Amino acid sequence: MRKALLAVVLLGAGGCNWWYNEVPSPDQLMHVVPWFDHMIQSKAVHPYQRTDIPRNVPAGAVPVGGGERDWRVGDPTAAFPQYGFDTTVANRTTRPTTPPPPGARSGEELYITYCAMCHGDKGAQGGTVTNYIAAPSLLTPIARNWSDGYLYSIIRYGRGIMPQYGDKIVRRDERWAVVDYVRSLQAASPLPAAAGGTK
Repeated sequence: MRKALLAVVLLGAGGCNWWYNEVPSPDQLMHVVPWFDHMIQSKAVHPYQRTDIPRNVPAGAVPVGGGERDWRVGDPTAAFPQYGFDTTVANRTTRPTTPPPPGARSGEELYITYCAMCHGDKGAQGGTVTNYIAAPSLLTPIARNWSDGYLYSIIRYGRGIMPQYGDKIVRRDERWAVVDYVRSLQAASPLPAAAGGTK
């Protein structure tokens, strides 16, 4: 009986060594996974080798491999950072001349997903949260007079009470698709009548 018990103990101890020495650790699985969002913080990766991953970069920096420079202004270290953007750069910003790569989402899809709850399905307010945050209509003469680059910058960085959406709509071509969709809503809607106008 003692010999059988000793054999079980030795096999158990040997089994533990096999388990710890031969079975891969779950920590090693991280090397198999190509990318997690939180890995941008890791020292083990090279975060600047891709331009389609949202991240905060130094003001005015341009990625070495191309991409889009940053024209945000504000203090990212503040307790509640309020960002804005350089309006001069925004008004000079134009859409890329290269066609969008395959797989881009449509401007309508992105607008309905991210914008309609505040600005309404047609851009004239009336979204589910409009009454709570007083999101403006996108059909006003002021909004119609924004340059495309300015509207693009609002999407990328936010403005006033509107948060930034550049960290959600990370592809430039998709941000431009939202700009184009907003322009199509403006074109489909007549200008609001001026107050006190003649009939």
